[in-house]
Amino acid sequence: MIKVLICDDQVIVCEGLQTILNASPQVEVVGTAHDGSDALEQIPATNPEVVLMDLKMPVMNGIIATRKIKEKYPEIKVLVLTTYDDDEWLFDAVRGGASGYLLKDTPPAELIEAIVGTASGKTFIDPNVAGKLFHSYSEKQPAKKLPTNFHLSERETDILELLAQGLSNADIANQLYLTEGTVRNYTSEIFKKLGVSDRTQAAVLALRYGLVDLDE
Repeated sequence: MIKVLICDDQVIVCEGLQTILNASPQVEVVGTAHDGSDALEQIPATNPEVVLMDLKMPVMNGIIATRKIKEKYPEIKVLVLTTYDDDEWLFDAVRGGASGYLLKDTPPAELIEAIVGTASGKTFIDPNVAGKLFHSYSEKQPAKKLPTNFHLSERETDILELLAQGLSNADIANQLYLTEGTVRNYTSEIFKKLGVSDRTQAAVLALRYGLVDLDE
């Protein structure tokens, strides 16, 4: 079961999410926090695999909390669940290390799927805000030319396209008829060439440089 810590300042939202998630045999809610600071304090005792994070909260908002969680517990995935689709929130959440970004009108079944997928390394971005996220990223970053070592082989490009769609290494391996270890090696080489350290950053840069098409 995937251990989840819910972080939202609205008690009724926490209770509703807890009811929804505990009904799934794949997920176990190990705690509820009502601000980012509270979430950080609970992590050592609850040991979650995924933190379901709201953004606008008192004391410590979700952006700061996400950054601090990723700095101190890099193995923990943070999945944002919020009502805010503003460009600034989107950009800051991804830059802070969020593994995904969903809106609170996400259907329960899709939320559970996203939590399970996030725990396994997939990236989930609400389709209603994905375009704004990548547009925001490209607008906020200084323009720069492709690095001289930014040359991907045909196979690396295929893997990057699937990675940008949110597929895990295992899913990519199945689709391309490769071993998971081979995909992992390719992914490491792609990260090195792009100068990034994680899948979300790789997907953003791939879209920024036109290597993959969000509409495909």
